[in-house]
Amino acid sequence: MAQWEPGRGIVEFPDGRQIRGRGLRSLRRPAPAADFGVYLTGRRPPAGAIEHRWVRWRDFRLPDSTDEVVAALHEARERSATQRVEIACGAGFGRTGAALSVLAVMSGIPAEDAVAWVREQYHRRAVETSAQERWVLEVAASLRG
Repeated sequence: MAQWEPGRGIVEFPDGRQIRGRGLRSLRRPAPAADFGVYLTGRRPPAGAIEHRWVRWRDFRLPDSTDEVVAALHEARERSATQRVEIACGAGFGRTGAALSVLAVMSGIPAEDAVAWVREQYHRRAVETSAQERWVLEVAASLRG
């Protein structure tokens, strides 16, 4: 399993997989490179050195396509078994936190605990709106059924 060095933004899920959450604005700071990224932004990110998936998701809103987000998160989870994967949005809190919460559910955290778990493991400001919190629960329900 590809492992990140311990550090800021690295979330280790109960199944042992690790994914880095971060803000795209923080990409200006030197950091170890990811092998694959999922970028949740309103505009397509500039072409970078790493392979990535972009999902249109404007700040403080819900994604344009939940199906696209879920597909990207399944891919990120699969890749995290052998690659260093990151999830990022503008600041790295709301959309990134919501995505990490869905990944937490995929790794065994109960849906009703996922947001609190991500806030504890990643950042206290993760998942910024009540609509994003409801979205996490809705996605979790769709994963079960």
